[in-house]
Parts: sequence; structure tokens; C-alpha cells
Amino acid sequence: MPHIEIESHLPGITGLLEYRKDSAAPIRELTQILLRGPSSLTEGERELIASIVCYGNECRFCTTAHTAAANLLLGETTTTASVLNDINTAPVSEKMKALLHIASLVQKSGKQVTEEAVQTAKNAGATDLEIHDTVLIAALFCLYNRYVDGLNAFTPGDPEYYKTLADRIVHHGYTRLPGGYDHLKNNPVQ
Repeated sequence: MPHIEIESHLPGITGLLEYRKDSAAPIRELTQILLRGPSSLTEGERELIASIVCYGNECRFCTTAHTAAANLLLGETTTTASVLNDINTAPVSEKMKALLHIASLVQKSGKQVTEEAVQTAKNAGATDLEIHDTVLIAALFCLYNRYVDGLNAFTPGDPEYYKTLADRIVHHGYTRLPGGYDHLKNNPVQ
């Protein structure tokens, strides 16, 4: 049961963002820029960064949502599962391993990011912009995780819900749907 009254047909972050659209607008815009804007990192790689942070924060809603989005963007499920299990043995580039490691450090505390971690990423080919964006994505998803869990937002148990959400994230991005979310009222979430 959420700690505040939010629309029951909008679980997780969606209901919270709809609750206060004025504060949601800049958060959505930043997320859209970071995860869907121009970048040398693919959209799938950026979703992997979000997934590893959400997983480390034990935010079930966000982990499931962004893992589903990463899987859809990557076209398979093995990579994300491997990243969440062990970054070091995951089937991603050395650069991506280093960036995921930085994201995991940010998830614990920004002060955990060391010169050594940054240098490892640079040695693996990461640019300053990629390092910057990794840290910012990680910090942003810490905000989201604490927002969802701090207000005890409803977390659906049905895996089909997350497939639908991933499809919306991948094909529409992180901006608010132009017509809002009233169409979801007819589809009860389990």
C-alpha cells in the first residue's frame, strides 16, 4: 500500500510522476536526454547502467522495468542477467564493464568513485562524456529508486506488465504520454 494516495492504475514511478506533474517534468526531461538523447553509448548500454544501479538499490520495480527495457533494446536477455549477476564476467566490452563498475560505486556513494576506477574506464576507451553521463545516470536512478521505495509505490508482480512498460519506454521514451495515462484505467495491474 503506497504511503500517499496515488492513482491505482499507475504503479511504480508513473503514478508518482503523475501525482506531481510540475516536479516530474524536469526529471522526465533529464531522463529523456540521458537515456534517449544522442550518445556514444547505445540506448541498451544506458539501460544497463540504470539496471545495475536499481538492482544494487534493491528497487524491485525499477530493476524489473529497466531490465525489461534493456532486454528489449539488446534483443536478448542473457546480457542483462549476466551484468546483474557479475559485471566482470558479463558479455560486454571492457569499457562497458568499467562504466558499470563506476555506476555501481555511485549507487553506494559518489565518494566511492576513485581515480583508479575512472582511469580504468579511460584506459578501456571511455570518454570523459561517457564517464560523466554514467555518473549522472547512476545518480538519477538512485533518486528514482528512493522515490519509488520511499513512498512505497505499488510494484506489480505480473511480468507481462513490465514487458508492456518496456515497450512504452523503448518506443516512447521517458516523456509523458501526450494524452496522459487514462487509457490504462481499463487494464487493472496485478
